[in-house]
Amino acid sequence: MKLISVNVGLPREVTWKGKPVRTGIFKEPVNARVMVRELNLDGDAQADLTVHGGLDKAVYVYPFEHYDYWRDELPDTEFTLGIFGENFTVTGFQEEEINIGDRFKIGSAELMVTQPRLPCYKLGIRFERSDMVKRFLASRRTGFYFRVLQEGEVGVGDTLELMSRDTNNITVADITQLYVRERNNPELLHRAAQLEALPESWRDYFQEQIRRQDVR
Repeated sequence: MKLISVNVGLPREVTWKGKPVRTGIFKEPVNARVMVRELNLDGDAQADLTVHGGLDKAVYVYPFEHYDYWRDELPDTEFTLGIFGENFTVTGFQEEEINIGDRFKIGSAELMVTQPRLPCYKLGIRFERSDMVKRFLASRRTGFYFRVLQEGEVGVGDTLELMSRDTNNITVADITQLYVRERNNPELLHRAAQLEALPESWRDYFQEQIRRQDVR
């Protein structure tokens, strides 16, 4: 498991469907080592802090293995590293292999997996496609977020060292499947609703699903 690109970018104003929009989704690779802070990387920021960023979404990670899928899906698109708005482009694992709550050491930083990414319309801005959000979620190739447990410095070529595996064994892919209600799995739903490593907003969402099932 290796870090092959570190990508950052500051918010900028663009025009989308005739209206100005401020977005931080445009990320560019950097060659130097970068400090990972509690809320983001040096040189990086989010535009709308009501839905982006925060402790549980400090670092966005996307597997490089997914790029081949998207090249086939969107052959006319030039896929530069960071195009999905990810801070880390990584190789060696995917959503089905990573548990919520898994802890990693990268460079001198320590991080914990918190949740999958739910795309917003700004992904469509980056790709100049109104259907991109729907395509992205349907692909189940969501990537995931890290919470920063210990600030530190990272750089291209660093290995992602698994420090501890969360024993609840609920993967990033499991959470996405529950969110889109891809399968009826009451046992997994109840476990996810109690998963401490999962942000409170997600646990509340799953608790609400449980309540709705109980009243049927």
